[in-house]
Amino acid sequence: MPRPASPLHLPRRRLLTGAAALAAMAAFPARAALVATPRQTAGPFYPPSLPAEHDWDLVRVSGSAADALGRVAHVSGRVLDLAGNPVPGALVEIWQCDANGVYHHPRDRQAGRDPRFQGYGRVLTDAEGRYRFRTIRPVAYSGRTPHIHFAVSGPSAAPITTQMYVAGEAGNARDFLYSRLSPAERDALTVAFAPAPEVEPGALAGTFDLVLAAT
Repeated sequence: MPRPASPLHLPRRRLLTGAAALAAMAAFPARAALVATPRQTAGPFYPPSLPAEHDWDLVRVSGSAADALGRVAHVSGRVLDLAGNPVPGALVEIWQCDANGVYHHPRDRQAGRDPRFQGYGRVLTDAEGRYRFRTIRPVAYSGRTPHIHFAVSGPSAAPITTQMYVAGEAGNARDFLYSRLSPAERDALTVAFAPAPEVEPGALAGTFDLVLAAT
């Protein structure tokens, strides 16, 4: 039986074809499967009914001449499926306490509530699965480290509720929910905020991608 030809003696055309294939593989590496965003509790302060205003900008409400208290933070990202494909038309909801640690919810204390803070917002992702909110950097309140609640539902995807945390917060390790997360889960739910003067003077910005599993 003849021995296979050594690569050194393959025809030039075959060598070039093989090199082209390797180059193509290097240029388009296989996309690794993603892991679904960890689920967390919605907490007791999800709105019992939609507030009059529930758009993407939680910092400025109609009829107010000033922004809400707190440092403005732009939170944006993409909603993806497990294969890394964008999920267009997904509903992304957020809710959080105001700069005084008060939720706009009848079950929370209302003393000190900031009436200029919307407290809740919702948007649909675009064709690339992108969303964006203008809100405030979350603050701590009794028993909890700073966080923003998220709920996401999309076509052919299982809805999730989770919470986004702020990198570097001293209270993270003491938080009863955050402390139970694995290192991988913490990485998935923790966002670093950085100054973003190119977005808005004096504002912060952070990116939070969410991965949904199929129904």
